[in-house]
Amino acid sequence: MITVIDYGMGNLRSVVKAVEKYTEHVRVSHDPLDIERSDALIMPGDGAFGMAMDNLKKMGWIEPLLDYINNDGYFLGICLGFQLLYSASEEFGLREGLNIIEGNVLRFKVPGLKVPHMGWNQVKLVPDSKFLEGIPSDTYFYFIHSYYPVINDKSWVLGEADYGIKFPCIVGKGNLIATQFHPEKSHNMGLKIIENFVRNVC
Repeated sequence: MITVIDYGMGNLRSVVKAVEKYTEHVRVSHDPLDIERSDALIMPGDGAFGMAMDNLKKMGWIEPLLDYINNDGYFLGICLGFQLLYSASEEFGLREGLNIIEGNVLRFKVPGLKVPHMGWNQVKLVPDSKFLEGIPSDTYFYFIHSYYPVINDKSWVLGEADYGIKFPCIVGKGNLIATQFHPEKSHNMGLKIIENFVRNVC
């Protein structure tokens, strides 16, 4: 069973519909106890970093989520679910994240470029990953975000994009992968990431 985490941040339906193309064994849950009955977790999300961390803490997700990831459980983070993996974000003041990946999430401050970064952008893949099979480097994916991560340990980086500054937009190790862009909104190549994730889980 693949569990899509509902922590009150954004519409989850588009992610569920994308997963349903490859398996019927998917559910949305707001109960952290469902982690014990899951073969994989997906954490999407849109909105503010601080509010998201407050919701995860209030709903009791943080400790079981950290245990699950640290024990190499299958995990896919999308957009805000990508940013929450880092140590902290400067959005509305410095706020602590899950600290799975050491590094901070900063706001784009590139003169002449609009914020948020919204639309299609190329992603240059770095190393191989089982979750990126069949996806060529320089594929376009759909982004909408105002913040980007600076990572201390570059071995996490699977893909990078450029928006006035080069930034990691796909990270992963073991059974974890996370994307700043929305694979469920990125047509065939985005859906290929979800397909690869589901097939590895199943």
